[in-house]
Amino acid sequence: MTQDKMGLTATIVFQASSANYGESLGNVASLKKLTRGDGQQYSYISRQAIRYDIVQQLGEKEANLEAEGSGDKKVIQFAKDASIKDFPEIDFFGYMKTKKDNNSSIRSAKVRLSNAISQEPYEGDTDFLTNMSLAQRIRKATGDNKIRNSIAQSEIQQSYYVYTLTVDLDQIGIDDNDGTNLNANEKNRRVAKLLDTIQYLYRDIRGRREDLKPLFAIGGVYDIKNPIFENAVKVRNSNIDIESIQSILDDPRVKENTSVGFVDGALNNSQEIKDKLDAVTVAKFMTDLKKKVADYYEGN
Repeated sequence: MTQDKMGLTATIVFQASSANYGESLGNVASLKKLTRGDGQQYSYISRQAIRYDIVQQLGEKEANLEAEGSGDKKVIQFAKDASIKDFPEIDFFGYMKTKKDNNSSIRSAKVRLSNAISQEPYEGDTDFLTNMSLAQRIRKATGDNKIRNSIAQSEIQQSYYVYTLTVDLDQIGIDDNDGTNLNANEKNRRVAKLLDTIQYLYRDIRGRREDLKPLFAIGGVYDIKNPIFENAVKVRNSNIDIESIQSILDDPRVKENTSVGFVDGALNNSQEIKDKLDAVTVAKFMTDLKKKVADYYEGN
């Protein structure tokens, strides 16, 4: 591949429980949710939350920060001397560096994430939290039996979630603001490291470690920079909707460059996924994707 217009995209399905909270209302912690036209509410994990988890687990040095402005109006941003050559974080997710003379240095994200949207509606389940063990301990330690512990509630949901990753391969490692253009080996290393992180991604929240690794993944490297499968991958009754995916694969340009990975048995129609989509393991899917990326950078 020697094109100058190549993008990687992968749409991923995982299963998790109550992995992103928004504002609390009184003593109730509310899940981040949106309402669709069917009147149902669906929880979601924001792209910012997924980005945070990726950066934390990437295993690369985090970019330096600084507070720009004065008084209570300071803005926390990446340091002016932070360069993509040193920090894959801002190579992937971009930056904006403001200056006192109102000139700004901006680099858009070259790795884009969608929100992870639940595939099952939120049904209003809540978890009651009393912290009873600590209350009993302090009563015993102080002898004061009048100490009472507050009751809190958290909205909870267990669901399949779907999100999409897109990578602008020919813009990774390049920053026109300072003339940086990393060598092909480093560009390839960074994207491979990103895919390794996605393969075993997790999220720490409220004393839990939620597993965000793919149970199903579809994508590839294409000469079109579009999140091709973002609106085509649906989970219904623990089944992947095969027909919507096949309609996208009717385009030969897409089909010949697409791979599918899945965890056998994690979804009800695993055999159908294997038979109709030529699915392999998630590990093989990621290996194939990394090889396509390596081939692209080797040819450029």
